[in-house]
Amino acid sequence: MTVLSLSGTAHARGLAQANGADAAQIRRATVGRVELARADGLFDSAALAYLAAQRDFMQAADPAGMAELAGIAEGFGLSEPDLFQHLHLGTLRDIKGGAAMIDGCSAWAVASGPDGPMVVKNRDFSGQHLGIQRVARHAGPDVKTGAMLCLGSLGSPGAYSSGMNAAGLALADTQVPVATHRVGWLRYFLMTRILADCGSVAQAVAFIKRIPHAGGGTLILADRSGDTAAVELGAAGPQITTGGTVWRTNHYVSDALAADTLKPKGDVIASNSPDRFACLSARLPRQVWSVTDAKRLMATHPDDGPDAAPICQHGEGDGTMTISSAVYSCKLGGMDICTANPCSGNWTRLSLVA
Repeated sequence: MTVLSLSGTAHARGLAQANGADAAQIRRATVGRVELARADGLFDSAALAYLAAQRDFMQAADPAGMAELAGIAEGFGLSEPDLFQHLHLGTLRDIKGGAAMIDGCSAWAVASGPDGPMVVKNRDFSGQHLGIQRVARHAGPDVKTGAMLCLGSLGSPGAYSSGMNAAGLALADTQVPVATHRVGWLRYFLMTRILADCGSVAQAVAFIKRIPHAGGGTLILADRSGDTAAVELGAAGPQITTGGTVWRTNHYVSDALAADTLKPKGDVIASNSPDRFACLSARLPRQVWSVTDAKRLMATHPDDGPDAAPICQHGEGDGTMTISSAVYSCKLGGMDICTANPCSGNWTRLSLVA
């Protein structure tokens, strides 16, 4: 696992992503997807108007996040507007009625256990990201919590998948295709800002409640004190469950938002999301969870028992697969990570402190 050490301003950290990286590979995984979407007609006048409004909003709401994106674009020699569009591809496809998901994921958190509170996530994504996935340690003047350890992809903002900060707050996301979007915080910027600004679940939840959201996706959070939360980021307003063991896959389950979930026809991730959710619902309450137990659960396949499901997913080529599994221990101040299917058993332990 290549771990980046990024320090300085948000722009400087974005710029430093490019050190020694394969720019052509980053282009294929980001701008290349935008070019294909453009050729498919995704960027019509309504989409461009929405993106313009989103850009104005994000520049005012999160100047540090936009500065990081500008640094990434400069470092890789890519168009910053194209990278901004790349982050919104899922949103734009939702607005068009939904399309096959490449961003899946199963995530959960527990409040206590032998290794303390934990946030756990299997990252189900395109095989294109296998070679550009990175863990990065971030420190800079905008990181008010001291430092962040983030799992993401080169070409995208810091906490593009999950992360934790020096205050002991950890979070992870899952994608949910939804029918309703508006101008507001995009999840990929929100996650980094929460880790940079918030030292606890309570602070994160207070921030989430007072801001508008673009819609789509969930967050799972835990902190060192044992507080936890599951957040459904609906455009009509977030639905938040706090305390105890929490979990989400790729659909909304709250009464207020469940009907907003899109179900793209024939989509593997959308179709097995209820099975994965049911598996976590059956297994998580049964025991007290350690890091070792969490790793075992995230390696679950459909034939591993009567209540099993494809928590560990095996796609082909560039298709959706589990490209990493991460277990964050808020107590231990680090993460255990497998940068492949977790059933491979190839785990590495990383500390937030270099």
